[in-house]
Amino acid sequence: MIPPDGTSSSPDEPLAPVLVPPDRGSPAPVPSATPAGAGDPPPGRPGSGTFTIEGRSAPALFVVGWLGTLLGLGAVVVAVLAGGSAASTVVLIVGLVVLSIGLIAGAGSQGIERRARARTAYLGPSPFLVFATSIPVSLLAAIALGVPLGLLGIALDGPVGRLASVSAQAIVYVALIRLLVVDTGALTWAQMGLRRFDGAAVTNLALGAALALPVIAATVPVVAILGQLFPVTPVSPLPPAGEPVGFALNLVAGAIIAPIGEEILFRGFATTAWARDLGARRALVQGALFFAVVHVITITGGTAGEAIGLAVLGFAARVPVSLALGWLFLRRGSIWASIGLHAAFNGILIVLAEAALQAVPA
Repeated sequence: MIPPDGTSSSPDEPLAPVLVPPDRGSPAPVPSATPAGAGDPPPGRPGSGTFTIEGRSAPALFVVGWLGTLLGLGAVVVAVLAGGSAASTVVLIVGLVVLSIGLIAGAGSQGIERRARARTAYLGPSPFLVFATSIPVSLLAAIALGVPLGLLGIALDGPVGRLASVSAQAIVYVALIRLLVVDTGALTWAQMGLRRFDGAAVTNLALGAALALPVIAATVPVVAILGQLFPVTPVSPLPPAGEPVGFALNLVAGAIIAPIGEEILFRGFATTAWARDLGARRALVQGALFFAVVHVITITGGTAGEAIGLAVLGFAARVPVSLALGWLFLRRGSIWASIGLHAAFNGILIVLAEAALQAVPA
């Protein structure tokens, strides 16, 4: 696979995580053409959480980021509280657009300020902020998809709708990383482990896939123990379809598209960025917890107790595979290895969920 920016790199080019060896916690030095301290910004330069334009490299972008985020978030809250009327839908869409613009501007402002400071090895926006930006953009994409699918009588929560939604989300992840990280020079695709699809990529995919069963075996006892405390049924990555075409679409969405988009975001981008500043070990743990939390924040249940049980169980079930994905990515220096593990892990769970549904008497 050729990186989206059309560039390629030699197989011997070092990756960002390699810059921070696993046995050393200090961040890699930042190359500089000027003597140490010569380009340091004045002390007390405000951070992203301080609302002031004094001392900022891009004050206009910072103001747009703050105001857009606050106004957009306010409009979204008003629309949700107002119910499902036509007016509230319009307010919701406008609010999501403004919120998206605000968060994109805020991420851009943060990256500019970090480059102005140049005190860390990673000089781009926070992975947390980039993910937050993806939420309203993905919701807008879902709304845009929902209109034509609704006209065609296709439900968003069906196999076709889920495939479209997962594809849109993966595109949003890649597009935002391209816009806010790659195009700004904070990281290249090669530094995030994304190289052309060749023999080495196939080897890494196979190696990752081979680890799926051991990871599932390590996850089962965790789920079994917590299942005694929280009597809820763990959910599959995608609900079983109950028919061959839907099952095939679920496999494409859950075992191919979703792993590619999520691995580019959580391992390629987030883990690489944190490894540069925090060291490999902290990046591994932080990336794993981030991945697990993201996958349970939208969980709901019939009761508060059921929702809490599903969230705890879902979080605990994802920690082992999250750690394995991060470790494999840092170890191999290739996004294809973690994609292979993620794809096989999801695929096995989807197959098991489908088999369990077929085994239930009609």
